[in-house]
Amino acid sequence: MSGLLDLLNSPIGSQIIKGVAGQAGESEQKTAGVLSMALPLLMGAMKKNTATPEGAQGLMSALTNKHDGSILDNLGSLFGGGVDDNVMNDGQGILNHVLGAKQPQVENALSQKAGVSSDTVATILKVAAPLLMGVLGKQARNENVVESNGIGNLLGGLLGSDENSNKEQSLIESFLDSDGDGSILDDVAGMVLGGSNKGGGSGIGGLLGGLFGK
Repeated sequence: MSGLLDLLNSPIGSQIIKGVAGQAGESEQKTAGVLSMALPLLMGAMKKNTATPEGAQGLMSALTNKHDGSILDNLGSLFGGGVDDNVMNDGQGILNHVLGAKQPQVENALSQKAGVSSDTVATILKVAAPLLMGVLGKQARNENVVESNGIGNLLGGLLGSDENSNKEQSLIESFLDSDGDGSILDDVAGMVLGGSNKGGGSGIGGLLGGLFGK
């Protein structure tokens, strides 16, 4: 399965970055930077949620009934003239489910890390969330994932399938719930910003830098 790095570096990834950048009014380079941090974070949070049968079934139901991947079939139409309010509202609903009350904290952290405003990050996330669900839906169809117990493996595959990537994903998940209380995004601001050192560091930023080969 293609990982997130492959997705962002692919022709469809370039189209997504260009379209999201246009919607957010930001450069493609900075938009790509936000996406490279935000997508693994969102997927890590989703994967954490699928650890429970209820969470896995909820995601499987969403992929089956609404996010089947068709949003990716005509990106030119999606981005032409601006993204439809229905898509933006759908994105906000996904973020509410995945990030909950931690969304402003995540947006501020990504804002400082990427050097763009938190409002711009919020717009990028709203557009990216339905697209990410579309990627998951398309992969689920391609791999004939019809049972909720296969969702975790699908997410793990997109985050990286080799041993090193699996180790990094485990670290990402543990950092997402740093104090083990089930709130998967506790202290995420400090973790993202803590990875800003060039040596990679122990924060989320450093881990994602390693995940994307930076």
